[in-house]
Amino acid sequence: MLKYIMKRLLMLIPIIIGITLFVYIIMSFAPGDAAVLILGNEATEQELQEKRVELGLDKPVIVQYGNYLKNLVKGDFGKSWITGGEVLQEFLHRAPVTLTLGGLSICLSTFIGILLGVVAAVRQHKPIDYISLVLALLFCSLPIFWVALLAQVLFSIKLGWLPATGVDAGFRSYILPALTLCTASLGAKLRMTRSSMLDVLSQDYVRTSRAKGASETYTVMNHVIRNGMMPVITQVGISFARVLGGSVVTETVFSMPGVGAYLTTAVRSRDVPVVMGVLVFMSIMICVVNLFTDLMYAWADPRVKLG
Repeated sequence: MLKYIMKRLLMLIPIIIGITLFVYIIMSFAPGDAAVLILGNEATEQELQEKRVELGLDKPVIVQYGNYLKNLVKGDFGKSWITGGEVLQEFLHRAPVTLTLGGLSICLSTFIGILLGVVAAVRQHKPIDYISLVLALLFCSLPIFWVALLAQVLFSIKLGWLPATGVDAGFRSYILPALTLCTASLGAKLRMTRSSMLDVLSQDYVRTSRAKGASETYTVMNHVIRNGMMPVITQVGISFARVLGGSVVTETVFSMPGVGAYLTTAVRSRDVPVVMGVLVFMSIMICVVNLFTDLMYAWADPRVKLG
């Protein structure tokens, strides 16, 4: 297993190089001049040229990228072109907000998705089954920004139950954004759980358990759920990337000082060091979570061999 873990961690190197190269090229061809965005339209041509030289923008793109990689290897993620602050420090300052929001949304979507999926499978072709399928389709179809705006209007402005923006209210500030963000992966988990449960319910060992006189609750809890969770574990791992992507929209709408909002601001201002740094961290986090998911899969099912 240690060999497998080391192999997966080494795969981070080409992944990070590929992602950073792609993003760097895209950002370099984006319209507008970074020096103008930083200094403003009132700056003279000499001031603009000095700023380009200071940032290394006077060099070819491939040279700029090479310099960035060399600094990255040293652990230097650079400084923001706009604020001048260290990208690493700013990321670490904002990461707890995003991780808290993401963790809550994953827990909510996993719990609700598995619960409704199991009930829908056990009560197949019953009203609860059809209701669950409609909800799954609804959650898969609704855009996060629309759900976020609707939640703000209903629960914050109209009812006044929860704060609409910021994190000043503590845990209460995370409830509405977490519920909004969990809709991004809830539908997929519900459908995956239902499909997996139906497959297990048709297996011979389930029929044998029932034939021996075991109660339906015992059969479902000890045979169906345990064996039907394998695909769901994979889905939970996949949902982490979806949650990170959704946090960009959610944090922006709810004005939360997280990594997602930080990335949005950086993209708008063409703050390349911030964009690159955030994407590197997100890539590492997604790869580590996927590795953990594979290890959990192998632990839950001894038949799975990690190679």
